[in-house]
Amino acid sequence: MKNLNLKKIAAAILTVAVLLTTTACAARQKPAEDTAAEPQTTQQTTVPDAEQQTFRIGICNYVDDASLNQIVENLRAQLEKLGEERGVQFDILYDNCNADTNLMSQIISNFQADGADLLVAVATPVAMSMQAATEGTDTPVVFAAVSDPVSVGLVDSLEAPGSNVTGTSDYLDTASVMNLIFAQNPDAKKIGLLYDVGQDSATSAIEAAKQYLTEKGVEYIERTGTTVDEIALAAQALVTDGVDAVFTPTDNTVMKSELSIYETFADAGIPHYTGADSFALNGAFLGYGVDYANLGVETANMAAEILLDGKKPAELPVRTFDNGTATVNTEICEKLGLDFAVVKEAFAPYCTSVQEIVTAESFADVSAG
Repeated sequence: MKNLNLKKIAAAILTVAVLLTTTACAARQKPAEDTAAEPQTTQQTTVPDAEQQTFRIGICNYVDDASLNQIVENLRAQLEKLGEERGVQFDILYDNCNADTNLMSQIISNFQADGADLLVAVATPVAMSMQAATEGTDTPVVFAAVSDPVSVGLVDSLEAPGSNVTGTSDYLDTASVMNLIFAQNPDAKKIGLLYDVGQDSATSAIEAAKQYLTEKGVEYIERTGTTVDEIALAAQALVTDGVDAVFTPTDNTVMKSELSIYETFADAGIPHYTGADSFALNGAFLGYGVDYANLGVETANMAAEILLDGKKPAELPVRTFDNGTATVNTEICEKLGLDFAVVKEAFAPYCTSVQEIVTAESFADVSAG
């Protein structure tokens, strides 16, 4: 009997031990399940950063001037904005060739060696060089500030570019600028044409100006230069020629020279009419044409459409812009003895708007002031 009781007690102790062991194991297993679930949530939140796509874009600027710099600044800012919005990274490679064709070719070669996914050409000469460098490849090229991309052979047409090259144009409606000259001075008899014969961006606009003046029976005198010093001499020659006004299209060489020549014209009482507001910023009487800040933004948008949305340059139309804004340098207006209110009224029928500006080296200087 005693042995039987001992056996019952031993069996009870063994049962309790088994139950305790089972409970402890279960308790140890439960936290392990929770721990396994946590990393899955953490991994999902970090995946977008780890897998963020990066696109390398090579941007080459032709010269350091207010117009083209404004394009580059807005282009880069818009790419940064689009990158944040679309969850991608744009790795920007930038350089300025300063109108040196050998340096331009080297910069483009460097971009290609660095694996650029897309090239951006700021101004016609760079666009033509990038077109040649990418021939036979699938590297897209987006140009900015090309006045006449069809005539220089960059695209087949504005609507259907036809190859790996497309972009934004700063085409100038020359007749509109001519209209402004005669709206301000109906008695003008002799007009000076100041430009760089080597600038493709000036060619079609100068021909249009000649045709306009010939049909109107007004004499014109051409003065040209290919450097800042030559443009300065050409400007002085036009003063000696006794012209009533001077016209310059979207010419990068003259744009680079404007700060050196504007006083020559202002002191002689000759208004300088030009194809961009940046000329007026640098001292020309008037700039008429596209908004280069907006042009930079749209160039960035086109690059993003190609890289992110899969659009083909051959099928992406060249973008053109409203040319209806006249920008008058009020300091020069006063120096010429003109009343800005009267000038604005005379220009109104030929413009969507008339803006004011004062002489400065860059738009940033005007904003800071």
